This record gives sequence, C-alpha cells and structure tokens, in this order.
Amino acid sequence: MTDLAAVQVAEPPAETVRRRREHQQAQPEHQPRYHVVLWNDEDHTYAYVIVMLMELFGHPAEKGYQLAKEVDTQGRAVVLTTTREHAELKRDQIHAYGKDGLIDECKGSMWATVEEASGE
Repeated sequence: MTDLAAVQVAEPPAETVRRRREHQQAQPEHQPRYHVVLWNDEDHTYAYVIVMLMELFGHPAEKGYQLAKEVDTQGRAVVLTTTREHAELKRDQIHAYGKDGLIDECKGSMWATVEEASGE
C-alpha cells in the first residue's frame, strides 16, 4: 500500500500553465440566444410576409411561405434565433417595413417581439 503523504504531485511546467490560460482567454464567451417572433394579424397577405422575410432575413421563398403559414395557423413563428442585439435590430426592421399594399385597410407593419431562447 502506498502512503499518500509520500506521493508527490508534479507541478505542470510554467509554459503549460501559460498556454492553458491563453487558450481559456481566447475562447469566446457564449452569448445567450434570442428569438425574433413574428405575430399573426389579419392585415397582411402571405405575399407580404414572404417578400418581407426574403428581404430582411434572406430566407428563400419556400422558407418564407413555411413561416407565413406557421404565423397564420399557429399565431406566431420564430423567424430567426441570434444574439440579443441582432434580434432587436431585426424586430425593429420588421416594425419599420411598412404596410401591405395589397390590403387597403392595412394600417402598417407586422408586429414582432424578441424573447430569450431558453435551453438552446
């Protein structure tokens, strides 16, 4: 049986310690993720939603249609998950996008919110 008091633990060389610290400092901190949520209304057409998502988010038309359908059937859709600052910018761009020219009664842009993407 070995006497634990007699066992010596070798200290890592100073160079190894320095490299570990540099590596830990170089690791980017994980930023919390946020969803941009687009909410349903009766004042905008599928065409409006699809074009808006293509222009503001770079989604292809097929993805825009899927999200427009989700907004229509579920009442909301997550159109982007990103950093808080970027999510707030995209929300603001949705709010500033303007009214749907295909609907005379349309009063303005669609509504979007930002919410924390918990557990992601």
